[in-house]
Amino acid sequence: GGLRSGETPSLEARALRWLSQREHSRVELRRKLQRAMAAQRRRDQANAASAESAEQIDALLDTLEAKGYLSDQRFVESRVRVRAVRFGSRRIAQELKQHGLAMTSEIASELARSDLARAANIWRRRFGQVVADKLDAKERARQIRFLIARGFSAEVAHRAQKQGAQGDDDRDIDASD
Repeated sequence: GGLRSGETPSLEARALRWLSQREHSRVELRRKLQRAMAAQRRRDQANAASAESAEQIDALLDTLEAKGYLSDQRFVESRVRVRAVRFGSRRIAQELKQHGLAMTSEIASELARSDLARAANIWRRRFGQVVADKLDAKERARQIRFLIARGFSAEVAHRAQKQGAQGDDDRDIDASD
């Protein structure tokens, strides 16, 4: 059966619900479960026996990994696929680092190869087809800072601005993504 009104879902039920919505890293799911556990403790202060411990959370995470519900590799692939549309490889690597993860060298080199094409697409969507020669230095610098903040290197940002403004397809760029 389901939950009766006023009943809170178990940590496992919460974890499975979150994992059914999208991939999570082990670090991220542990954090969410710890918050849920702390909130449950605050609600049930009178009943301390019902509060799960940190060891129980780790055991649950181990079980979820063993069953294939939780996978850091799938999380990395999912995060890269979703974020690559809007961000450069540096920003994506930083986000993964916050989860205690890193890209495989294969994924990292694939992202690096497509950085220029992705940066040029982002530039075009944000700034449109503007002739780069008609921009003043202040506006060019603002556009470059925008791309750098999105996780692209300064070199890629400069090249993307030129390519985006010209509307050219640079033949040596891998635009597949």
